[in-house]
Amino acid sequence: MWNRWLFKRVDNSALIFFRMAFGLLIALEAIGGIFTGWIRRTLVEPDFTFNFIGLEFLQPLPGDLMYYYYAVMGIFGILVMIGFKYRFSMFCYTIMWASVYLMQKSSYNNHYYLLMLLCIIMTFLPAHKALSYDAWKNKAIRSISMPRWVWLFIVVQLWIVYTYASVAKLYPDWLDGTVPELLMRGRRDYWLVGEFLQKPWIKWVIAYFGLIFDLLIVPMLLWRRTRVPFFLLAIFFHLFNSFVFHIGIFPYLSLAFCVFFFPTEKVNKYLLRNKKEHYDGDQVIVPQNSAILKLTIVLWFVIQISLPLRHWLIKDNVLWTEEGHRLSWRMMLRTKSGRSTFKVVEKGTTDTIRVNKHKYLSRKQRRVISTKPDVIWQFAQRLKREYEKEGKDIQVFVDAKVSVNGRPYEKLIDPKVDIANEEWNYFAHHDWILPSNLEE
Repeated sequence: MWNRWLFKRVDNSALIFFRMAFGLLIALEAIGGIFTGWIRRTLVEPDFTFNFIGLEFLQPLPGDLMYYYYAVMGIFGILVMIGFKYRFSMFCYTIMWASVYLMQKSSYNNHYYLLMLLCIIMTFLPAHKALSYDAWKNKAIRSISMPRWVWLFIVVQLWIVYTYASVAKLYPDWLDGTVPELLMRGRRDYWLVGEFLQKPWIKWVIAYFGLIFDLLIVPMLLWRRTRVPFFLLAIFFHLFNSFVFHIGIFPYLSLAFCVFFFPTEKVNKYLLRNKKEHYDGDQVIVPQNSAILKLTIVLWFVIQISLPLRHWLIKDNVLWTEEGHRLSWRMMLRTKSGRSTFKVVEKGTTDTIRVNKHKYLSRKQRRVISTKPDVIWQFAQRLKREYEKEGKDIQVFVDAKVSVNGRPYEKLIDPKVDIANEEWNYFAHHDWILPSNLEE
């Protein structure tokens, strides 16, 4: 039964269309990084980047080479769109995008994480079997069908993302409208709509429409009777997010995903007229490595379901500690501001040096250094290495205060602890992060 469900052949029009849309969008993401100044601010201006801990070898290329790096990524995106050497092009974009994602946290975004996952997934999917250069060049690979597990894999991945994004909103500061109000306050000067977004009832619409939309969008798109109205809601929701929050290609990527929920006959007819043929067969082809494939799928989703839950196993509130925040679909859930002082003391002396953060950090990095404990820890480690080059063994003490969702500032870091000589653990609480007074 499972083999029939997973390996029954279905029409591949949705996947083929998505490949073309996905290739175009990832090309625009890469090229957009150049022309919007994102690369300059994030990868060129800083002397170093705060990478994911344990991946210290990942640092930007020197000088202006990151511009060329992104230009090459854009070319690979176009090659994915037209299906030229598809797997190689998709693999190269995946490696390049993942490297940038993991090498910096100043512009951390869950959407970037989703894009990395999608790149990995698309590398292994048969998205080049029709309307591609590869299929035109090699008739042997042409196909108008795909195994049903491909469709199932994409839908389940989306369902996980949206569901966790909805569940994460079930906490007091979202439900009472505090966070949406703060988010809209930052858009007060937006052209035409800035004042409108400040109306008292807007925060309630954003709070509960966002929560309910994320929770219901996938099941409602799966149900034929609610598919069209929820698709129209999706258009409004994602275009609103694009206009108000400026979150890159994600809204348009989300809309492109909707193609997987519509009948493939209509996708084939209205979006892929050049494909002409539509698969209506009932063939089941079980590959020889089916056991390995099924195990891989299960392991993938075990990880996808488990990672966002890990913060429940870590002491204190994730909104405060940030421990377990990344890779968990906690999107636009809070606003944080902070201020911090780093003090260096050479061991064996009482001399204290107050660190000039402007000397080490770019403007963008200074905005995150005070609110993210892992970044604070990394900066302390860097200071320690810098002084070791001068033959000095130092201690680093941090006085950091943070405000979460407009609350009064509270001490985040124990100022008596030498952060430079503390160990980092991805899956445990660090006691030098002081307790919070936040509600769960």
